[in-house]
Amino acid sequence: MLDLRFVRENLEKVQEALKKRGLDISLDEFAARDRERRAVLSRLDDLRHQRNTLSEEVGQKKKNGLHTEAQPLIDKVKEINQQIKTLEAQADEFDPWVRDFLSNLPNLPDASVPVGATSDDNPVVKTWGEKPVFEFEPRAHWDIGEALGIIDFERAAKITGARFALLKGAGSLMERALINFMLDLHTRRHGYTEVWPPFMTNRAAMTGTGQLPKFEHDLFKLEGWDYFLVPTAEVPVTNIHREEILSEADLPIYYTAYTPCFRSEAGSYGKDVRGLIRQHQFDKVELVKFVLPENSFDELEKLLVNAETVLQELGLHYQVVTLCTGDMGFAAAKTYDIEVWLPGQNLYREISSCSNFTDYQARRANIRFRRKEGAGTEFVHTLNGSGLAVGRTMVAILEQCQQADGSVVIPEKLRPYMGGMERIG
Repeated sequence: MLDLRFVRENLEKVQEALKKRGLDISLDEFAARDRERRAVLSRLDDLRHQRNTLSEEVGQKKKNGLHTEAQPLIDKVKEINQQIKTLEAQADEFDPWVRDFLSNLPNLPDASVPVGATSDDNPVVKTWGEKPVFEFEPRAHWDIGEALGIIDFERAAKITGARFALLKGAGSLMERALINFMLDLHTRRHGYTEVWPPFMTNRAAMTGTGQLPKFEHDLFKLEGWDYFLVPTAEVPVTNIHREEILSEADLPIYYTAYTPCFRSEAGSYGKDVRGLIRQHQFDKVELVKFVLPENSFDELEKLLVNAETVLQELGLHYQVVTLCTGDMGFAAAKTYDIEVWLPGQNLYREISSCSNFTDYQARRANIRFRRKEGAGTEFVHTLNGSGLAVGRTMVAILEQCQQADGSVVIPEKLRPYMGGMERIG
């Protein structure tokens, strides 16, 4: 969340940043309540000081045997205690409101983020590789997968419902191969430590990364438990260090993790109803960083390169865009999206979002560090990015590597993970 003092002292700046995000959120009530809260706290300080002073006088008079003179002071102390009790109750009412208000404010976009309203305003900053050229009309992955017998949407719907997929044979093997390929790449070449987190998290963990309270409608919650199925490994992995104070020497910390991800897609009615693009359950390999504040934007560039390397190793054409202010995620200060080319659909599709959250998540999750013994603490900066979305990587392989005879050539770097298989046909 945003720092209370920063918001208080920069109301106009925060208001302008929210407008750049396309949000019409008034800070007037916050400012009024905050002034009232500070007035109450100031009055409490005064009363506590008066009480302490009077209590010392009472003690001194009793010590000198002046009990009669002490009694009016004792009565005054009792009166002040009652006032303090009343004001403390008022102060306790302010704190939850202020915290809830700040919890529902998004992070402020970095100055380098382009101002815009929608994804149409996201500038392309990089492309890699060439679009594959076909001597036939390329097909979409759902047609390829069903024709090859490696993806079955109909039986998945029978088992569960819409927006689920059943992978079979080489399809299941490719999914598992991609997970292992990505994890090996990030641990052996990029220096990440692999973790295997729980696939369910509690409410505090979801709040720490910003999914709660605003986005509860997009989560799957367990009936009878205050647990949620993870929408991304970002949640459990970032919360590894929740409520901890790290040492400067510990930083940076790089984690990578595979998890299945579960999302209700509540706001996506009618979008991507075919294929593997927008499923209720999908696999993802995530990259998470805890870094020093002064290094976080350099670390974002490195994170982007780490995610891009997966597609480069697989020989898949893609582009990178910078998300504009109106298209960024709730907790992000800056985000790059990697968009892979899908020739069967004649469009680019996001396969990874790499974001710097600055101290926004760390403040919510209370993740701090200390530069040296005896020094005060500061909030770390957190970053994360998909490295990559596994199902969408499979989609890109099926569509970019399809052949005229209906087969699919497996990228060379993936073949050792698939028992030497060179094509699916």
